[in-house]
Amino acid sequence: MKTFEELGVCEEIRHAIEEMGFVQPMPVQEEVIPYLLGNQNDVIALAQTGTGKTAAFGIPVLQRIDTSRKETQALILSPTRELCLQIADDLRDFSKYMEGVHIEAVYGGASIEQQIRSLRKGVQVIVATPGRLIDLMKRGVAKLDDVYNVVLDEADEMLNMGFSESIDAILEGVPTERNTLLFSATMSKEIERIAKGYLHDYKEIVVGSRNEGAEHVNHIYYMVNAKDKYLALKRLVDFYPRIFAIIFCRTKLETQEVADKLIRDGYNAESLHGDLSQQQRDLTMQKFRQHTVQLLVATDVAARGLDVDDLTHVINYGLPDDIENYTHRSGRTGRAGKKGTSLSIVHSREKHKIRNIEKEIGKAFEEGKIPSAEEICKKQLYKVMDQIVKADVDEEQIAPFMADIDRYFEYIDKEDLIKKIVSLEFGRFLAYYADAPEIEPVGAKKERGERREKGKRGDKRESGPRKAEAGYRRLFINLGKRDGFYPGELMQFLNKHVKGHVEVGHIDLLTMMSYFDVPEEDAPRVMKYINGQKYKGRDVRCNDADEGNNRPNRRNREVRNIRNTNDRGPKKTTFKKEEWMQFLNPSSMKLKGEVPDFSEEGWAVRKPRKKKG
Repeated sequence: MKTFEELGVCEEIRHAIEEMGFVQPMPVQEEVIPYLLGNQNDVIALAQTGTGKTAAFGIPVLQRIDTSRKETQALILSPTRELCLQIADDLRDFSKYMEGVHIEAVYGGASIEQQIRSLRKGVQVIVATPGRLIDLMKRGVAKLDDVYNVVLDEADEMLNMGFSESIDAILEGVPTERNTLLFSATMSKEIERIAKGYLHDYKEIVVGSRNEGAEHVNHIYYMVNAKDKYLALKRLVDFYPRIFAIIFCRTKLETQEVADKLIRDGYNAESLHGDLSQQQRDLTMQKFRQHTVQLLVATDVAARGLDVDDLTHVINYGLPDDIENYTHRSGRTGRAGKKGTSLSIVHSREKHKIRNIEKEIGKAFEEGKIPSAEEICKKQLYKVMDQIVKADVDEEQIAPFMADIDRYFEYIDKEDLIKKIVSLEFGRFLAYYADAPEIEPVGAKKERGERREKGKRGDKRESGPRKAEAGYRRLFINLGKRDGFYPGELMQFLNKHVKGHVEVGHIDLLTMMSYFDVPEEDAPRVMKYINGQKYKGRDVRCNDADEGNNRPNRRNREVRNIRNTNDRGPKKTTFKKEEWMQFLNPSSMKLKGEVPDFSEEGWAVRKPRKKKG
């Protein structure tokens, strides 16, 4: 393996990177650095996140800078402001001992006036997001006439995010005689075809295999019901006491909700997504890099620029639709030869995604089992014991207090003291998992199917409506299959009218009405926003399924049938001959003569009157 000196890296940069802990070039650096130190050498470099690609393009870019000139000579584009800041910080570290090098990061969400002032002073290296750079070019501040090194970092992501036209406009303002480097962890064939339009006589450098996950990452998935995803997440976090992880969510709303729940439950967590201000995002990333935050809940785009060492786990709170996003996620752990783990919490409907990812990355997933309460408590107990044993004691600092401590614990034996210390640290987990809800296996639904089969065979089924599961409330809505109201329509209706995310459990669809389960705490909010809405011109009513008779029982149907009959007019009633006296009041009158023999035919037939002549 070559050294940085043999690759042609100058002494000033070598001095800086040695202080940063660089010993020998990584494979991607060994391939890219010598090539980019030449002229008009275009490169497509495919390498995983964490393989040292920033140094691979940053070192030759810096070394080719003419520090006697203040014009912009190098341009580095990145898809997000976080990645933009990260690259700029790394370049400043690499150029620590290079005099006269000025690097500026320009990105949206920050004061453009400050960036304009910096550029007017003279900047040799601009690290930018495409949108902000276009704005600065239109204002005549960012001048790219002397640029001879262009780097597109995370090129696939920029093209996926729709920056293709912006990149075209930027490259039109750059001299054609230049080095152009497209760097990415992954690159699909279609994106690669588009990317080739920016390069001429390029060299393709592949470190590892295309779209392959990080070599030292284990891929494990856990199959759970949708309603149990958060409970499963808590158990996985608790099972790894020393976890330092990014939890990836699909949407900004889901990201914030998961982070809020973790914080509420006592975990050291923060959220990172596009709805936060730039200042909030910078502070969150700084705390995470410094390991003062243990769990970072983030969206794919927001975490793009986050370069963190010693990440033990990546947790996928649901799988992304794009396989490349999964590769980016998992590539954030298992860096620099260390082992890492990618955990995926998936629903049964996502199982096909597992198979697709396996085919693409050429690695098999291991199916995991959600840890039991006993297993988690043991892990946490060992952590507490390990902390006690390895705790550093400052003898001088504690010496003045030892007499009081000895006197206070004089009548407590060693065994009781250990129990108390451990319980003090360990009590939260014991209290929670003593009554923790069990996570129902995905296959448990088969039991319900078996019960239905028994019903078909004539077994007596349990009467009464189905009850909601623990922690959920069963709601009634006056829409059913006759209204074209199915599970998809229910979810769309809730998403449209109810503010905030709503997790829906079991759904029962009937002809004229439906029942569905929502978490206990969400039920009042759902009823508030759904009641009074319109669905296909029909007034919608939603209330607690246990309140009132929402579903008509047999007696109600009989009463309704009687009412419907009455609506059609009076029904003709016949009586027996002997019942005629019920219409009279015998106690107040006396009948003359004998009671007629009603059995005799024609007793009440009157003789016809004679016609008057």
